This record gives sequence, C-alpha cells and structure tokens, in this order.
Amino acid sequence: MNSRQIIVVGGGAAGFFAAIAAAEAGADVTLLEKTSRFLEKVRISGGGRCNVTHSLFEPREFATRYPRGERALLSPFQKFSARDTVDWFAARGVKLKTESDGRMFPVTDSSETIVNCLANAAQNAGVKLRLNCTVEAVAKNADGKFELVLSGGEKISGDKLLLATGGCRAAAAGQMAVSLGHTIESPVPSLFTFQIETPWLRSLAGVSADAEVSVPIAKLRERGPLLVTHWGLSGPAILKMSAWGARSLHDLDYKFPLFVNWLPELNEEKITQQFQARRESAGAKLLVNVPLFPLTARLWEQLVLAAGIARDARWAALTRAQSQALARKILRSEFSVTGKSLNKDEFVTCGGVKLGEVNFQTMESKICPGLFFAGELLDIDGITGGFNFQAAWTTGFVAGNSMAK
Repeated sequence: MNSRQIIVVGGGAAGFFAAIAAAEAGADVTLLEKTSRFLEKVRISGGGRCNVTHSLFEPREFATRYPRGERALLSPFQKFSARDTVDWFAARGVKLKTESDGRMFPVTDSSETIVNCLANAAQNAGVKLRLNCTVEAVAKNADGKFELVLSGGEKISGDKLLLATGGCRAAAAGQMAVSLGHTIESPVPSLFTFQIETPWLRSLAGVSADAEVSVPIAKLRERGPLLVTHWGLSGPAILKMSAWGARSLHDLDYKFPLFVNWLPELNEEKITQQFQARRESAGAKLLVNVPLFPLTARLWEQLVLAAGIARDARWAALTRAQSQALARKILRSEFSVTGKSLNKDEFVTCGGVKLGEVNFQTMESKICPGLFFAGELLDIDGITGGFNFQAAWTTGFVAGNSMAK
C-alpha cells in the first residue's frame, strides 16, 4: 500500500479533526493520545454541553475575535469556516443550535454527542486510535521520515507528523516542536477571572450587571455582562479583557487597579438629573430603597453605602457632595485586583509555536518539512464563545488535507 503514513500526536479536537480529514482523503493515519481518554476537553467544555463554534459566519469578521492569531487565521478560515463546521457536523447527523449570544451547541445540549460523532468519524475513516501513548522523543531521519520513541521503548515512523498536543500550559508541552527546530512563545494564561478582596463587592456574589470595565494602566476596556463572585469578578466582560490583556496583565503579576462603570449608558450629568428627580418625587424615602434602573436592589444599596452615605439617609437630605460621591461610585468604582482564578475548567493559554514559523496555507512548518501543527499548540487563542474550538477544527482540517496530498 502506497498511501502516506501520517502520525498525529494529540487526541483532542484539533488532532481528531486533522486525523479524520487526512484519513478521509486516503492517508494511513495513526493518532496517539498520552492519556486514557480522547477528547477530554471537548467533553468538559461549556459545562458539558460543548460550545462547538460561533454563528459569526463571515471569516474576516470571525478572525477579529483572536487576540493572538487574527491575521494568520484569515487564510485557513477561507478554507474552513464556522459555517463549514455546522455543515460538517450536520452531514454526520449532528445538528447545532444558536443561542442568543451567538454561541453554537449541539441540539442535545450534550458534549457526548460531539465526542461520539468525532470518534465514529475517525473509526469510519480508518484512523488507528491509540490511548496511553506518550511520545518520549521525536527525530527526523536521513530519508525524511519521522521516528518516534514511545514510552515503553516502542518505535514508530511516519512520512508526515502533526503535533496537536494542546495549549503550552508548561513550556514542556512544546518540547517536541522545539526538538524539531521551533520556537515557543512563552505561555501565559488567557481567559481568567479577577480576584478582588473588597468586602462590599464580595457580599454581592451572584449579582450581574451590564457594565464597562477598564484597566487604564494596560489600556484595556470592555463592555458586557459582569458577574460578581465569591472571589471577585467574572462574566464575559472580564473574560474578554483577560484574553486581550493576557500578556500585559501577566506582566503586572495580576495586581492592578480595575475601574467599573455600572451604568455605561449614562454620564454624570444624567445621573445627577435622576437624583434630582428622586429628591422631588421620593424625597421622604430612603436612598437605599429606590435604586437607579437597571441596577439591582442589592448592588444599589452597596454602592450607596460605599459612597459613604448612611443607610438611613433620605432622598430629600442628599447633599451636593454626597450626590457627586455616589455618581462617581456608579461611574468609576475602583477595585484592587490581587490575582486571577481559572474560568471553570476552561484552561486557555496564549503562547505556543511562533506563528511566523508556520505556513498557514497548509499548516506545515517552514523550518521542518513534513511537520504540521494544529490547535492550541500554536500561539493562537480566541475570546470565549466557541472561537478556540473553531480554530482547532479549522487548523486541523487544513493540516489534515495538506498532509494527505
């Protein structure tokens, strides 16, 4: 048999998609996974529902959702876009649905649907699937073949090698790429939440608001849903900011002042006008009992108290100084961020194989012919919402088809 012998290292989303694409194009594919289960990250993502992709179907617009990798991904997205992902799964019996924020999930709301679909597609295409296979060493021999030494001493070889070993949470994860001549951009976390010790904020755990958050020292600003947690702040606004600011916030050792505007639709003048209207219409009522829309009662009460206004103060008695202090607290609450926490189990890192060392038309190494890359091992990461999986499907698809040629 004359077909190309392809070895894929990494049994996650990108590795599976590449293996399937290559095998369906006629290649002889062996997929190695070092743990005892394939597709573990797919299984736990999106709270066990698997956020497969995002309904932003215009490739150029889609690419703008990657703090690292936007330009590199333009060409791959022309070859395999979010719409192609939807069609790919539909052709294999899995329908996706779109939620109000654009995230797409299987209609079953179960990640097992995606895991089973990928496993079946790989088996049907003839991919040889091997678990508990750790690669100890890799080298390219004189006749251009890749020789891999597995734990236990077994040796296997292939004409083409794809590395899809996932995010470089530790530099060791990129060791195989380094041994074949590549450079790793140092890994730092992306997609994390902020730890804040401020007691009045923590007392609001569970409260959410549409707010604007900013870190002027790092020139970062985001607007969107904000969630108060037992340890500080989370929600899409914080997660997006953590992705765009991954390197600058790491350089600040995750200690920096954060400003929250709880009513980004209003300015100080409009807020002061609302206070005046309440002085006239609800003068006898307690300030803490009459919130400004759309702030929740709990959040409003804490903002009033944090502005130094007594709990028994009435609207009619609100002084000009108190009015200014409360408006400032609403528009620019300042918090000291003291560290970061992981977002659920979704570990995303920025860092990985340097993008300039890879040809994104094919996903082949520019340094080591016959070596290919896909997924998070590359220095690519998207904001939350299905973008990281789409980068895995796309780079896997392009790599798999290129290797089979």
